[in-house]
Amino acid sequence: MDKPLVNRVANSGIQTINLEQFYPNVEFEEIDIKDYLFKGLILREKEFRQELKSMDWSHYKNKVLLCYCSTDAIIPIWAYMLIASKVAGIAMTTFVGTREEYIKQHYMKAIGEMDLSTYEDQRIVIKGCSDLEVPPLAYALLTQHLQPHAKSIMFGEPCSTVPIWKQPRK
Repeated sequence: MDKPLVNRVANSGIQTINLEQFYPNVEFEEIDIKDYLFKGLILREKEFRQELKSMDWSHYKNKVLLCYCSTDAIIPIWAYMLIASKVAGIAMTTFVGTREEYIKQHYMKAIGEMDLSTYEDQRIVIKGCSDLEVPPLAYALLTQHLQPHAKSIMFGEPCSTVPIWKQPRK
């Protein structure tokens, strides 16, 4: 007599959190201010204003505009303010920093807004393999936020996990 196959993982009550679900679903455009520096060192206000005035801002519509400088030049704060003023009402938002910095900030906000009460005294697996580049910061931050609520936290897939934290016995 063959015993029926039982999916022990499905019956374990483990809840899986996939951080990919929080990945920003937006299009990005970038402005690297290094392209506007005089001799690669100085941002001249008059010339910079002229460049911004002549730009076609319409292709930034409904996108996240990332503004940064990829060189070690000192960029005055007003430069970022000028760019933000040009895309106001066009771009979804203006972010001062790189794509990686934006994604980290996005995850910090998303994890901070999670309703963790649904994970009270639960065994949690934070899904490991992903197709998108979820920053390590997101995994660490989620672990910290879950600890006061969860019974245990694991990393990986429900069928093959790495134990991360377990609530001490009372």
